[in-house]
Amino acid sequence: MSTQLETQDTKSVAHRIERASNRPVLVPAVDINESNEEIVLTADMAGIDESSIDITLENDVLTIEGHMPTSDFAGYNLGLKEFSDGDYRRVFTLATDVDRDRISANVKNGVLRLTLPKAEPAKAKKIAVKAG
Repeated sequence: MSTQLETQDTKSVAHRIERASNRPVLVPAVDINESNEEIVLTADMAGIDESSIDITLENDVLTIEGHMPTSDFAGYNLGLKEFSDGDYRRVFTLATDVDRDRISANVKNGVLRLTLPKAEPAKAKKIAVKAG
């Protein structure tokens, strides 16, 4: 069984993206698992919740974007910062048809799970021919 998603290099598509901010773009680690019925994508997007994720599928290109809120602590001075603020972005090209009406996504504890059910293959249909 071959992987039905092809990763696009984020840097190569970055020049085509008009960004409204100068925040860094973070590339989340992703696992892709496939069965005969579906493709399941799991992405590590720390600091993200359901209101800050945007997932689009257009022309077989799957784009996952997430906006991580800035970690400000009012009344505190920054002592050490090892976790960088930024926006997540991953782009994939689908190599198989998916059932767009049954795609589902959920996020829990900063882990996105995106389920892409495979579409039924086109079935042969007998077409009746009428005289006249």
